[in-house]
This record gives sequence, C-alpha cells and structure tokens, in this order.
Amino acid sequence: MLLGRERDLKLQSYNISDNRYRELKYFCRQYREKQSQLRSITELSSPRFDSTGGGNKTSDRTADTACRRAQLQRDIEMIEQSAIEADVEISAYIMDNVVDGIAYEYLDVPASIASFYRKRRKFFWILDKMKR
Repeated sequence: MLLGRERDLKLQSYNISDNRYRELKYFCRQYREKQSQLRSITELSSPRFDSTGGGNKTSDRTADTACRRAQLQRDIEMIEQSAIEADVEISAYIMDNVVDGIAYEYLDVPASIASFYRKRRKFFWILDKMKR
C-alpha cells in the first residue's frame, strides 16, 4: 500500500534534522513489534545467580522483565499520544501512516492532503519533544 519509494519529510523548520527524522520514523515503524513483544512478555521468575563467579551478584529476571514491559509500554504510549496531540480526529490515520507506512491516498482521511501532512509534521515534532 506504499506508493513507490517513500520520501523523507523535511522538518528543518521544526528543528528536526534529516537523521533525527529517520530515527523517529523507524521508532514508529517498530510500533507493531513493540506491541507484539509487550503481549509476549509473560515469563516472570525468581532471581537467578550470576554464573560468572562474580560473588553474590544476582540478576533479577522479574525486575528485568518489568523494566522491559514498562519501556515497551512507554514507547507505545508515546507514539499514540503524539498522534492524538497532533489531531485527535485523524489520529488513527496518522498512526496508520507513520506506523505502517500506508500512503495518504489509501487511507480515506477526512482531511485534505495538505492538512494531513501538516498534522503529520506536527506529530513528528511532538514525538521529538517526548523522546528527549
């Protein structure tokens, strides 16, 4: 559902460099992976001892798992919240575009193309602020 080769947004007016834009873009493209990982993290266990002979160090898998879950949840919420703040009415369309790369032409967005792209740029500006 992508139209040919995707072009990078130019967000210099938002003080977002090309490289930072790509970082944010690929962060969004990991959204579905993060959702899947979050759903699959169910294994909780008691602490295990470090087998490297480092004394009484322990690795608490339960705490590690909880931290990983919390980070995944924060990432997911950051993307969702940025879309909502950019425009609550078309946030689902923004999500489809930035997460799955679905082109505007295939989304049936209830907004003009100019308005949609303006809101998408705003989305990246908000996400950039949240990720700092």
